[in-house]
Amino acid sequence: MRAIQIAEHGGPEVLTPVEIDVPVPGPGEVLVRTTSVGVNYIDTYLREGTYPRDLPFIPGSEGAGVIEAVGPDATDLVVGDRVAWCQVPGSYAQYVVAPTDSLVAVPEGVDDDVAASMLLQGLTAHYLISDTHRATEGDTVLITAGAGGVGQLLIQLAVSRGFRVVTTTSTAEKAELCRALGADHVLLYPDATPERVRELSDGGVATVFDGVGKDTFDASLASLARRGSMVLFGAASGPVPPVDPQRLNEAGSVFLTRPTLADYIASTEEYRERASEVLEGIVDGSLRLSVGARFGLSEAAEAHRALQSRGTTGSLVLDPTR
Repeated sequence: MRAIQIAEHGGPEVLTPVEIDVPVPGPGEVLVRTTSVGVNYIDTYLREGTYPRDLPFIPGSEGAGVIEAVGPDATDLVVGDRVAWCQVPGSYAQYVVAPTDSLVAVPEGVDDDVAASMLLQGLTAHYLISDTHRATEGDTVLITAGAGGVGQLLIQLAVSRGFRVVTTTSTAEKAELCRALGADHVLLYPDATPERVRELSDGGVATVFDGVGKDTFDASLASLARRGSMVLFGAASGPVPPVDPQRLNEAGSVFLTRPTLADYIASTEEYRERASEVLEGIVDGSLRLSVGARFGLSEAAEAHRALQSRGTTGSLVLDPTR
């Protein structure tokens, strides 16, 4: 089968197509033929070595596909079932072996590309809006990179919970997309000063959801209201330098958290509960997920370049047949 392998850390060029044997499912596992593979920022962190990982390895953790074989003691799933996942290492491949408790069934009406990118981004947006802050209905929140995959979902979920939304983005076209999703105010980055955000939020936002990192952290922190929450969930522009805790005092006794999805889907029960809510929103149309671009599996390097250019909207996926 074809897969993408990383033998050394570095830029997109280290994403190398290789031919390897199809894996065999063990106890409690199934073999899935991938039909679409999600591309996420965490894949770039692993590629660059920001997050340690033994070399060589096959990147990717998210995708969708069809069960081809069932290992011993693998219950509740049968050959032919459509499934999706977001925590299965080695997903940049034509076949993936996955534990059954890491899979969710894909309902009719959800296409492969949406299925492949709905969980990591959808679950991230879900836990961020539900469990990382203290904003309440009527409060204003700031969402950086509102036109990105997580950003779009965060806007929709924030609006559904009664929050007023200020978001930032890089182009007028992306700004229109954010407004269509329900954002109250959309600022292009040059205009997204703390003073402007505080003006639009009557003195400061209750919460900032910042997935950009280094380039926006200082402005995000300065945009908070007294006792607000700074939720730093990504580093698209690079990691934030070490922060002196005294800055939180000076910013108004604010809170800073750097959460990760794994801690919010730590049990199978919690994972499936969150996944069920995300799927319900996608199926009934209350939650829209846009797939911005599709690349061949062998074009994984191009997909990473597109993602890190910050010129894309929505999610990116790989087609395992190409």
